[in-house]
Amino acid sequence: MSAKAESMNLDLPAYMQEVGRRARTAARHIGRADTGSKNAALTAIASAIEDAADHLGKENATDLAGGREQGLDAALLDRLELNDERIAAMADGLRQVAALPDPVGSISDMNYRPSGIQVGRMRVPLGVIGIIYESRPNVTADAASLCLKAGNAAILRGGSEAIHSNQAIAACIHAGLASAGLPADVVQVIETTDRAAVGELVRMEDSVDVIIPRGGKGLIERISKESRVPVIKHLHGICHTYIDGTADLDKAVRVAVNAKTQRYGTCNTMETLLVSAEIASAVLPKLAEQFVPAGVELRGCDATRRILPDITGHRGGLGGRIPGADPGGAHRGGYRCGHGPYRALRIQSHGCHHYRVAGARAALPARGRFEFGHGECVKPLRRRLRVRAGRRDRHQYRQVARPRPGRPRRADDPEVHRPG
Repeated sequence: MSAKAESMNLDLPAYMQEVGRRARTAARHIGRADTGSKNAALTAIASAIEDAADHLGKENATDLAGGREQGLDAALLDRLELNDERIAAMADGLRQVAALPDPVGSISDMNYRPSGIQVGRMRVPLGVIGIIYESRPNVTADAASLCLKAGNAAILRGGSEAIHSNQAIAACIHAGLASAGLPADVVQVIETTDRAAVGELVRMEDSVDVIIPRGGKGLIERISKESRVPVIKHLHGICHTYIDGTADLDKAVRVAVNAKTQRYGTCNTMETLLVSAEIASAVLPKLAEQFVPAGVELRGCDATRRILPDITGHRGGLGGRIPGADPGGAHRGGYRCGHGPYRALRIQSHGCHHYRVAGARAALPARGRFEFGHGECVKPLRRRLRVRAGRRDRHQYRQVARPRPGRPRRADDPEVHRPG
């Protein structure tokens, strides 16, 4: 940790209030910034990350060493790691966000009122967004790019285990902002690992407009209970894949294996596999042949263990045959929170059934883990609200009104604001 951060611990509340004050000032600047300046900053940040790849690797190695000393498991260490491929992916994601249309100022849903005035909605920045997250240092670049593109200032508080990586990425962000003539305070990464900083951040009503926690259930529950600032949150859920009785078995095996083994430490890695009883005896042995060598521990219901006797029994929950026209949906209904990136994938003979679940959808043709293709992604949801708080959607709507073209304003028009 830097000497500056060490000194901050002496007066953490004062430091956090100063961060909030600077963010509020920066929000006024970035909210008025033109598209060219924001895109130039994003592109410059991407270049700075590429140029600093060796330094990022060294700082990340320090974090990884600390994580091993703390006893972090393999999945958490995987989330913490920044290898060459992931550093390149950060830079590529920043450029993808730069290529997206600027959401700020776009107007939609314009309708005429009886007086002749048009009323509609305009996208405007939220203001200052506080984002609290764990482990993955690439989230620092993801969150910064989304907030910047949508005209928001960001206060980022990453996990203590990634402090060196996050600060190295923050230096690249500040360099890119400076090269585009934007204030460095548009993105601030908290420099202390003191957990009390989180408590301070979620109580800064005058400085922060919305809090987005991104992490485990314990973090989300803590933020939800303590925050005085509106929270956009997710909570928990279980990622399911359901193989239908009409599925192409070879394709189903490829999809299911990819969904589980492509990367273990992500939020859209498959956790529960449901298989139609009519094809279970044919597909389960094929799946086991690939899962077991990959190090996947298999647990199953009694019906599954009659086919795969060497696996462990499952820990509670539904087991055996699930009746109904949509057994996969019946099971998921008891175990999902209503949102998520990979909540429902029903593999059928012609691809994937398009489940209408909150927050996400599967794709045709069927495949395993996937991205939506709009640049970086931070995906918290507010309970069951049908909102995807990621990619282009770091903004809010305001009502806008304008008179009908060519129609003179009348003093008695109720929609026309008159001073006094």
